[in-house]
Order: sequence, then C-alpha cells, then structure tokens
Amino acid sequence: MFVEPRLGGREKSGWIEVICGCMFSGKTEELIRRLNRALIAKQKVEIFKPAIDKRYHEEKIVSHSDREIRSTPVNFANDILLLSGDCDVVGIDEAQFFDEAIVEVCNTLANQGKRVIVAGLDMDYKGKPFGPMPFLLSIAEFVTKVHAICAQTGELASFSFRLKENKSQVMLGEKDAYEARSRRAFVEGMKQSQIEDQN
Repeated sequence: MFVEPRLGGREKSGWIEVICGCMFSGKTEELIRRLNRALIAKQKVEIFKPAIDKRYHEEKIVSHSDREIRSTPVNFANDILLLSGDCDVVGIDEAQFFDEAIVEVCNTLANQGKRVIVAGLDMDYKGKPFGPMPFLLSIAEFVTKVHAICAQTGELASFSFRLKENKSQVMLGEKDAYEARSRRAFVEGMKQSQIEDQN
C-alpha cells in the first residue's frame, strides 16, 4: 500500500509518483484514490488526460470499475504546464499516450513544488517499454507497479495481450481488444500469433 509522503521543512517540496502496470491492473483506480485524498485534504488539484482517450467519457477520468473524477483533456504535454496554475497536486492519466515532452513537464511541475501523480501502461502489446513511461519511471521519487489477474491462468498479470489484429502501438480498446496475462500466458500467446501470421 502506498503511503503519501509528508512535506518536510519550510519550503514546499515537489516530487513525482508513477503508478504503472498492464491493462485492467487498477492504475486509474489508484490514481483517483490518491487525487480524492488530496481533495479531502483541501489541496488544489488539477487533473489531465490525453484528448485522444474518449473510451468512457470526453472529459472525466473513469476507471474500469466506474470510479470517476473530473479532468481536462489536452492534446500536448506542454498544455499541462499552461493549465496547472498554482495547484498543489497534478494528476495525469494514460501518460504513455503523451509526447516525450511529458517527462520535462513532470520535472518542471515537481521543481515548482507540486506533487505530480502519473498513471500509465509501462509496456505496450508487444511487451516493450511504452512511449515516455520508462523515462518517467527513472525520474520518479515513488513508483508503484500494480498487477491484474491473468485471464488465462488466474496468476498475477503484468502484460497486456492484444486480441485483435493491429500492428499500431497505440490502439484504444477494452476487454474486447485486450487481455491481462501472466508472463507465461503472454509468451505463449505471442508465439501463437506469430505462427498464425506465418500461415
């Protein structure tokens, strides 16, 4: 369980928290939980998501279990700097869909004394590091990796297996398009996909 750090000293200290994992692992759920706690503490909170992600709602961040929180959709990472103002906490969902500038944006916000909470997929459907996420993991003071349950084996899952034929790294989808899988089930599925591609 993640424990929020206490602010120390007279100067307001900023930091970066990254919540990562595969599809259906509860990343957004954990992001919403932390942001709601900040709101209860009467902190000023600004929340952002990529404008391309309209799966559940045009503006709100919504978890797979239907928990939701207001957010501002943005097209570019640098928009977050312009819109975050004098807030205490910045929440960012689906960080893997942002351009590389998101890394410098998070650093700048943390250097301004803000608490920055970022959620995103750490790996794409091939099991490779996804977009800016490895860089965000490197600069974060706190990293939480959450896991799903494998749809094939019932074991802990860290991989997002794509069920539909599509070679694009970015493909928005839900349970009709992706399955959470354990390492063993993911590797077996990838081997089967390669065999099918060759036939």
